[in-house]
Amino acid sequence: MVMGTHRLSRREFVTACGKGLGALALAASPVALTKGAKPAENSSLEGQWGLVEARPSPYFKALSGKEVQCLLCPRGCSVSPGGRGYCEVRENRGGRLYTLVYGNPCAVHIDPIEKKPFFHVLPGTRSFSIATTGCNFDCKFCQNWEISQEVPEKTYNFRLPPAMVVRLAREHQCASVASTYVEPTIFFEYMYDTAVLAKKHGVLSVYHSNGYINPGPLTNLCGYLAAACIDLKGFTDDFYQGMTEGTLQPVLNTIKTLRSRKIHVELVNLMIPTKNDDMAVVRRMCLWIKNELGPDVPLHFSRFVPQYKLRNLPPTPIETLEQARGVALSVGLAYVYIGNVPGHAGENTLCPNCKKILIARRGYSILANHVVKGKCTYCGKRIPGIWEGVV
Repeated sequence: MVMGTHRLSRREFVTACGKGLGALALAASPVALTKGAKPAENSSLEGQWGLVEARPSPYFKALSGKEVQCLLCPRGCSVSPGGRGYCEVRENRGGRLYTLVYGNPCAVHIDPIEKKPFFHVLPGTRSFSIATTGCNFDCKFCQNWEISQEVPEKTYNFRLPPAMVVRLAREHQCASVASTYVEPTIFFEYMYDTAVLAKKHGVLSVYHSNGYINPGPLTNLCGYLAAACIDLKGFTDDFYQGMTEGTLQPVLNTIKTLRSRKIHVELVNLMIPTKNDDMAVVRRMCLWIKNELGPDVPLHFSRFVPQYKLRNLPPTPIETLEQARGVALSVGLAYVYIGNVPGHAGENTLCPNCKKILIARRGYSILANHVVKGKCTYCGKRIPGIWEGVV
């Protein structure tokens, strides 16, 4: 957003819009809170506006004059004493980098796993989902911008350490804990410690990420991560720089690393009219997926709806999504989905061998599931994914 010759910062944009800041209460469906509101009555979590739980981060190196460089993501922010990185949740305190969002999420929610979206991970199960404020991207189309582009001092945050996350997940019969809604890299230490505990208790750790993370922390996380849903937001640097303030190559590197470490990967491409819906580019992206990752990586083409800084664009025509899906199938990808269009046939999982419907879906609901022990019940073909676990 531009006002005269001054480019608004993320924080200025949020303030200018006059929006209430979001927090999600532990409930059966999302509950948005405006400033001054209290959490839903069915939330037993302790919290407060502006709750900050600062903790030293190991992911930095010291520079001269007590300046530090953050080592978590490819931005490599150099942070002066008292300053913060791009994500605004990592602060230099006396020459050490601190995370300000350890154990104090502003979003806590129980979701169907299909909402992440994971279509090949324990269909029909619950996922205990958490997020803090902050992000290392500024996507002009972000659906959670009220929290992703805010600072922790200005949201309602819950006191929820890793052990409590895992305990609540088990109490609420969640098969997984999901780090989601904003970019989990910015609350990496919190996500990592939670994943370590979750694995000990038979709960899967999954995350939905933009993939903008350095190889070191990613490798550390891979030892405890079961599945990753990565937003491959486009397939050109121009799109990434203009729409997210990031770059493409680190995202591609992350996806390849996850795949090489045998982490289950699903990809999401939010198709935005006039921005990333060129079918020639879509074809290049699909060929890269097939050649670099393999044809069995699930790909979701999701429908864009106007929000945040792209309110001037129309929703994605369903025909565009269908055309993209056709391109992906034509180059040989086996599992291609259409998202944000409830009831569309593109929500269903088809067996690439016998072509029968294996998993019938409507929105986040499972209508039928014919995958047993990881195989098609009709022809016996093995279907990639995570199909059994502790529930």
